[in-house]
Amino acid sequence: MSMESGSIYRIIDANFNRAREGIRVLEEVARFVLDDLHLSSRCKRLRHRLRVLQQNIPGGPECLLAARDAAGDVGQNCRAEEEDQRLGALDLLTANFKRVQEALRVLEEYTKFLSPGPEFKKMRFEVYTLEKDLITRLGAEKFLAAKRQIDYCLYVIATEKFTLGRPLGEVVEAAIAGGATVIQLREKDYPVRRLIEAGLKLRRLTRERGVALIVNDRVDVALAVEADGVHLGQDDLPLPVARRILGPDKIIGLSTHSLEEALLAQQQGADYIGVGPIYATRTKDPATDPVGLNLLRQMEGRITIPKVAIGGITSENAKDVILAGADGVAVITAVVSAPDVKGAAEALRAAIEKAKRAR
Repeated sequence: MSMESGSIYRIIDANFNRAREGIRVLEEVARFVLDDLHLSSRCKRLRHRLRVLQQNIPGGPECLLAARDAAGDVGQNCRAEEEDQRLGALDLLTANFKRVQEALRVLEEYTKFLSPGPEFKKMRFEVYTLEKDLITRLGAEKFLAAKRQIDYCLYVIATEKFTLGRPLGEVVEAAIAGGATVIQLREKDYPVRRLIEAGLKLRRLTRERGVALIVNDRVDVALAVEADGVHLGQDDLPLPVARRILGPDKIIGLSTHSLEEALLAQQQGADYIGVGPIYATRTKDPATDPVGLNLLRQMEGRITIPKVAIGGITSENAKDVILAGADGVAVITAVVSAPDVKGAAEALRAAIEKAKRAR
């Protein structure tokens, strides 16, 4: 050993502390900024492993403490100017990931004087992966913020079956002109190629008009046409599976028919729920018994994501639905089958807005 053991222990002690402090900063972002249990747990496990390694250092942790000389550290007042400011969470993460990686490299090299082992190198590569995952997750927050701006006020479900022979694109364009804020493409009987063709046409139209496009059931089609998201039924692809496929930036809505289903959807990360059918409807096949307005009232204070009521809603009863607690209404025939699609959408939108002001 060519270096004094005291100097080696002093370096090792400083870098154990630096690595653990840096990981703690990362953990707080994962825990309190992103509310991500998985990422915060990964950070915590890394801290625990470092603590175990520190306890098991040859000579024991007493040697590290004996070598520590914080007061005499000539580097404590040597700081780069950029260390005194942070431009945001991304800047904070980047700086502390570098700090942890550099500290682990120092530990990897200097512990070779005591007991060579692969543990620090292994941890360093794990931190590289954690850096990618945590910063990617943070970047997804901007998409999440955009999702929160979606207006579910008038959600029109477009299906050729009820357009009275008119082209689907023409009906959707009129619905948007009348105030539709979300369009859902729902064509359960289309072969996939035709469904994608229809989706691409609606994607161009909705993007031009600044309206969200949701695809019913088909996660693959939603990705293929670059839709804003997908709407799932209780018997469709499980929501957590759909989220893994779509990623955090896509909207996932789920149909719910009870408070229990709504609570589960919220817990699993749905961006909104459909609630219904509120009233009897002829578009649901097979028919489902109406849940009524009381279900919406039961959700008050317990469901915090947007609630979109569906089933037999018209401009005449939309007020009651909104006053019962819905954030928006979803309709098919009330708009798509109307002789004047634009006028029907305008009437519904006006009734919704009036009810919201009253509420």
